[in-house]
Amino acid sequence: MHPQLHIPDGFLSPQISLLLWVASAVLLGAAVRKTSRSDVQLNASQPILMGVLGAFIFAAQMFNFPVATGTSGHLLGGVLAGFLLGPWAGTIVMATVVGIQALLFQDGGLLALGANMFNMGIIGTLGGSFIARGIGTALGGSRGVNILGAGIAAWLAVVAAAGFTTLQLGLSGTTNVAVGLPAMLGVHALIGIGEAMITVAALTFIAQTAPDILSGVASPPQASPARRLATGLVIAGGVASLASLFASADPDGLEAVAEQLGFLNAGVAAPFELFPDYTIPGLDGTTSTIAAGVLGIIVVIVLLLAFARIARSRAKS
Repeated sequence: MHPQLHIPDGFLSPQISLLLWVASAVLLGAAVRKTSRSDVQLNASQPILMGVLGAFIFAAQMFNFPVATGTSGHLLGGVLAGFLLGPWAGTIVMATVVGIQALLFQDGGLLALGANMFNMGIIGTLGGSFIARGIGTALGGSRGVNILGAGIAAWLAVVAAAGFTTLQLGLSGTTNVAVGLPAMLGVHALIGIGEAMITVAALTFIAQTAPDILSGVASPPQASPARRLATGLVIAGGVASLASLFASADPDGLEAVAEQLGFLNAGVAAPFELFPDYTIPGLDGTTSTIAAGVLGIIVVIVLLLAFARIARSRAKS
């Protein structure tokens, strides 16, 4: 079984889940309005970048990396999305990825979806990306320093997400915050190192291969949208394939802490199954996981490209 990456239903009380649904919906609505305004409209290259980045984050989240004995972690990606796209477009990317994971692959509960969007995406895109830019500006604003700032912010976003999750669990009566907080922060401080390393590596790769994305200047003539989309698909598909082969089968940080503190069985299974545990019914083993990853990549790209094009059209009109 593929480790579950997100909060399942049952861990949070209905009241806390509803509150986080409302908070996420309000912020997501603000993100849609912001990206549709004429004074902040998406530039010509951003629809492709939103789709490719969403596909990469989806694929990278399938890759659980070991962080301690019997525990694994995975990328969140909020700071990466917010740094490259801006906080509002980044929020839409993260909401799309987390939503597809819950609806298609039953990773994370439907009632808990607002909490997962908030903890995994909004904290990084709205908070982490501003912190990243602030650190970069304070240290001189060079490209290398900005990337370093993004890495620091990525670590902070993971730790902050763990803290907010623990608070939500405590308010739900699922666990004692005084007991859960040290456990969650301890393991997620290690996971945050992986998040920072992936964020820095991704931004360094982009700085070397497509520096216009970081600088915000027009794309060079040879960097056609079709070529960048194809390149992004290949990279995301490669990451999903590697995840199916080499991802750790150990539980991720939240699942490990839930087992340690005795509330793992509070989780409730999804009321339906489409492609559970990132598998395709009728296919077995690695082939099934790769096919599920490719399916998710395609759905994420299609949805984000469609949204970005609609947002640009609305802004122009």
